[in-house]
Amino acid sequence: MTAETTSMMTFHPRPQGGEARPWAFPAPDRGTLANGLTVLTCHRPGQQVVAVEVCLAAPLDAEPAGLDGVAMIMARAFSEGTDTHTAEEFAAELERCGATIDAHADHPGVRVSLEVPASRLRRGLTLLADALRAPAFPDDEIERLVANRLDEIPHELANPGRRAAMALYAELFDAGDRLSRPRWGTEESVAGIDAASVRAFYHAHVRPATATVVVVGDLTGADVDDALAGTLGAWTGTPAEARPLPPVAADDTGRVVVVDRPGAVQTQVLIGRVGADRHDAVWPAQLLGTYCLGGTLTSRLDVVLREEKGYTYGVRASAQSLRSPAAGTGAALLAISGSVETDVTGPALADTWQVLRSLADGLTDAERDAAADFLVGVAPLRYETSAAVAGTLADQVEQQLPDDYQARQYARLAATGTVEATAAVLSAFPTDRLVTVLVGDAEKIAEPVRELGIGEVRVVSG
Repeated sequence: MTAETTSMMTFHPRPQGGEARPWAFPAPDRGTLANGLTVLTCHRPGQQVVAVEVCLAAPLDAEPAGLDGVAMIMARAFSEGTDTHTAEEFAAELERCGATIDAHADHPGVRVSLEVPASRLRRGLTLLADALRAPAFPDDEIERLVANRLDEIPHELANPGRRAAMALYAELFDAGDRLSRPRWGTEESVAGIDAASVRAFYHAHVRPATATVVVVGDLTGADVDDALAGTLGAWTGTPAEARPLPPVAADDTGRVVVVDRPGAVQTQVLIGRVGADRHDAVWPAQLLGTYCLGGTLTSRLDVVLREEKGYTYGVRASAQSLRSPAAGTGAALLAISGSVETDVTGPALADTWQVLRSLADGLTDAERDAAADFLVGVAPLRYETSAAVAGTLADQVEQQLPDDYQARQYARLAATGTVEATAAVLSAFPTDRLVTVLVGDAEKIAEPVRELGIGEVRVVSG
């Protein structure tokens, strides 16, 4: 750049950062439609894509005996035609208004999600209401969905992570508890599902009186009450109470299950037990302590297993709510997961147990501060989209938590001290009460693991 060019340029002052503004998780407005449907709305200026979540009180433990997976087939069938549109016509109508509808089933219930431009909210709600009010569940579409699901199952069984999760749930929970069986069914149970069983499950459990709709986005100029009343408000159904969630009971006696995969060059590791869920006062401290243990690349497990020993590309510790009734009889799955090279499976587990024992010496203030700074500080970015806010509000509905739970959660995290976090993570991961699942070559890993003395070792076929 020449001096002449420089003299002709106009240099503007560097932009300065604005004044920091306090952030809080948005509080929804709550109401009820005439048909009994509970409504949560949340105005988010600037979010021109509106996210809608409908929580249906159709939990997996309500599935008829021998028909595990019927809730998932029903969820997928909601967009496969209504009393006014074939599956193809319904898809075309969604495309015309720039909307998408998705649905899935999990232990708390079935969730149906809509995303639609704010300018076409009413049309999107009309299509959503049609799907919930009068799904066609045509025989040929149900047969196709069942066939698709049967095609997926072998791939899931071949995936070491999914196979480890199936084995852990089957080991922790009694065979009569729905938690012990795959969320979306087995080959045997899915093969028995037909259109009649899907319709029967729908009529038994899907009704507005036990459902909740969450609407989040820029609602400027939109008469949301009128739009909801004219769409989802026209959905009718018999009055009923929501199905009570059974308490969670688990056997976390320390033991090891090896799912044999002869010739596997890696071992998938999943270590778990059940612990306090989000209703328990210890949850914020448990969350902080678990993050210090294995929430990031700088957490204790990663520092030892990844950085110092080079056993793994990463290992994570987590807590996931299973059932969460307001009475406090629910539980969360506390887990440590990762994969290691087959030949170092024994040493990697030995070091994992050593890390867990070292927690008794206490977390450091620096660890606690880093965890709290991340968990609290990332929230404004995490909830930039309307879909993220709607998803968390729907989680709160399914877990029977108050509307302001997430907002208060950040205050509790910030107020939780190092001593509390240490006590919580020690209670969450006691070294003698962990069920370990290993998916790998049993011939190479079973004996080294037995020598560790972390529990009886049992080998099962992969």
